[in-house]
Amino acid sequence: MVRVSNVIAGSVASELGIAPGTEILAVNGRDVGDFLDWEFLTADDELVIDARQPDGEAVVYEIERPEGEMLGVELEPPTVRRCANRCEFCFIEGLPKGLRKPLYVRDDDYRLSFAYGNFATLSNLKDRDVARILEYRLSPLYVSVHATPWEARKVLLNNPRVPNVVEQLTRLAAGGIQFHTQMVIVPGLNDGAVLEQSLADLWALGDAVRSVAVVPVGLTQFSHLYTGKSMDAARAGGLLDQLAPWAARAAAERGDPWVFGSDELYLLAGRPLPGPEHYGEYVQIENGVGAVTALRERVRDGLDALPRLDGRRVGVVTGVSMQPLMPELLDLISARTGARFELIVVENSLFGPTTTTAGLLVGADIRRALAGRADLDLALIPAETINDRGVFLDDERFVALREELPMPVYPSYDFIDALAPEGDRAASGAHVA
Repeated sequence: MVRVSNVIAGSVASELGIAPGTEILAVNGRDVGDFLDWEFLTADDELVIDARQPDGEAVVYEIERPEGEMLGVELEPPTVRRCANRCEFCFIEGLPKGLRKPLYVRDDDYRLSFAYGNFATLSNLKDRDVARILEYRLSPLYVSVHATPWEARKVLLNNPRVPNVVEQLTRLAAGGIQFHTQMVIVPGLNDGAVLEQSLADLWALGDAVRSVAVVPVGLTQFSHLYTGKSMDAARAGGLLDQLAPWAARAAAERGDPWVFGSDELYLLAGRPLPGPEHYGEYVQIENGVGAVTALRERVRDGLDALPRLDGRRVGVVTGVSMQPLMPELLDLISARTGARFELIVVENSLFGPTTTTAGLLVGADIRRALAGRADLDLALIPAETINDRGVFLDDERFVALREELPMPVYPSYDFIDALAPEGDRAASGAHVA
């Protein structure tokens, strides 16, 4: 059973009188257990929907929907399937106490993997889940493999009951399911020979594995479970060297590099990032693979749209890891606009100095960086620091913080969105209300 949260005005559901709070029990005789059932079972144009109205009355809706017309039903969020693993490197284990409750939810849900690109370990899959994935053709899935050797994976996930991921992927691949995979590398546990075996096993699955991302373990000052080694420049460089032959082989035999080091690996190793041709369609950009290269491309492509801002002083807040990469971009924008840019590099006050990603800066960091800067005409902050409700990770609201600061402040993904003329900026979403 799923429950309706909203009905779009003028839609088929609205005309039928379906109201928020209505429980959807079955579609065409099949039980509806969650949003996936609803999406797939309502793909037909002729539907018989068994429901229970908010007052408890049972009702059957018979629908002949015009081709392509949406039903107009929005469902309440699903109950998230929780993670049964206890990974030492889990980001949630590195969170301090006192943050918003949703931040502590350790999801490991194949449904969210398909719907939103969330990475799941598949360690809690049952046979009925596999059957459902195959029936609904939930592809591609985003899978946190970490290691394919079974014993190594048990240690990494801190779960002696974790299933054999190679057998899982093989079974799903035989049914036509494809995967984007990632491996978070913990020095001494899944690098070296374990990484080599993992890449060989994933390669052997052929076209089913569309990409592999290799990401360094990320720790905060609160990562109390972690007992392993940290990732340093030498280890990061060694990983990139290990990936290079696989990427060259994949490019020659399959037409793309297939295995990608995350941007953070290159930054840690002090090596130049590949160009856009390396990343193709940027299939794992949300996982930090190619994000910096894509930013460079967006800046270069958008320069001609920028207005003159001669003499204006602009502060740009960023994290420690982006410090060496920003000047070249700001120089390009400065030459085009005539503005003077100041890079303001901020250490993370919540997660500690080992957390250097700009997107994890919090409201307190932004306040500390900008509160006394009356000399700036405006400031740009990383848009990734704010969620879709305009809230930082430390529960600060952007609109409230902005009112305290002595200059206009704009969240920005690529500078162009915030510096474009007012109408374009508003359309780009640079303002957060």
